[in-house]
Amino acid sequence: MFLSKLDSLKNAVKLLQDNQKVTDIEEIPIAEAHKRVLAEDIMAFHDSPPFDKSAMDGFALIAEDTFGASQSNPKEFKIVDAIGAGDFSAKTVGENEAIVIATGAPIPDGANAVLMKEYTTTDGDDLTIYSQVTPGENVSPKSEDIKKGEKILSKNTFIRYQELGLIASAGYDTVKVFKKPTVKLIITGNELVEPTKEEIDKAKIINSNQFTIKAMIEDSGAICEIGHAGDTFEEVKEAVLKASEEYDVIMTTGGTAISKGDVVLDVVDDLGEILFHGIAMRPGKPAGAGVINGKVIFTLSGQPVAAMSQFDVLARKYLFEMQGRSFDFNIVKRTSQLKIPSQLGRTDFIRAVSDETHAKHVLNRGSGIIRSMVEANSYIIIDENDEGYQKDDIVDVVFFDSLLW
Repeated sequence: MFLSKLDSLKNAVKLLQDNQKVTDIEEIPIAEAHKRVLAEDIMAFHDSPPFDKSAMDGFALIAEDTFGASQSNPKEFKIVDAIGAGDFSAKTVGENEAIVIATGAPIPDGANAVLMKEYTTTDGDDLTIYSQVTPGENVSPKSEDIKKGEKILSKNTFIRYQELGLIASAGYDTVKVFKKPTVKLIITGNELVEPTKEEIDKAKIINSNQFTIKAMIEDSGAICEIGHAGDTFEEVKEAVLKASEEYDVIMTTGGTAISKGDVVLDVVDDLGEILFHGIAMRPGKPAGAGVINGKVIFTLSGQPVAAMSQFDVLARKYLFEMQGRSFDFNIVKRTSQLKIPSQLGRTDFIRAVSDETHAKHVLNRGSGIIRSMVEANSYIIIDENDEGYQKDDIVDVVFFDSLLW
């Protein structure tokens, strides 16, 4: 199947959005929920903290009894009990009385503040204080963090370690999340060989895409398995058809050039529907996508840099949103240090080295030069309606780190 007209990037993205799928929901232990996406609202089963608690080690007492205390005007108290973490006192604090208290322990009845032990001296049960406190000082009040019955996290929230602590404090030991999508990455090409230190046969090339694209898939929260197929229609068809029956998403690399005889696109056309083939973007013009058995297939270039860019621009968003997590480029503005040529009607993703103020594109930009991606830390994006930038123009930049799951 050969499509000669290049599609716009905007239209390609819309076609993928029109075919966006979301994975099923599973319930997992919260110990396994880091970097997953909530598939339910989290409602608190408990107050947190569940009682007024001490915010530090010290003495629980009545704040008003401390008023006026200072280094030059110490006051005397009587210690009537001690509370460790995980314990409580049945005693009620009276006038000029104090209870030794550990951080996190419940404030005893009668007390309304905690005085740090650094401002005290003791002699047996006699306590001398050299500072005053106000009511509520050094006390974490009940439900200060979480109130029982309130919604504390919403569905589609990405679970970082902070959210894990909040979910646990709310009383959950399991949580419902979106399943990780499974992706079959099919590497095509008779010329590919595995990495080796030995001399490579003429016309052969090391298969680096299997490592870079698999890592990018996993950096999008998905699970990846790799397969291989030769350049024949029958081999590719068999591999793609089987993948469409067993996986949520299919990706291929190689065999997508904008020319006749591209077996991967021929297979997509035979088994399902081509959404697009050929996008007005650089690098990555031969990117394609289709639908087979209700599963989206991304046909990426065999050229390593083009494949990586195609993944970032098209596939990464799809995988994020399969798991209920929204994805858009986090575009920041920088000053270009060099002139950057482009052409109308094409969106360019220029590899660049950017810092807090400037961006400088990598000069060696061939779509097969992996080293250019290593040297870069960002893309400069040139919109299809722009003809490039002059030195010192303000440009749109997306840092690679902002793309990660």
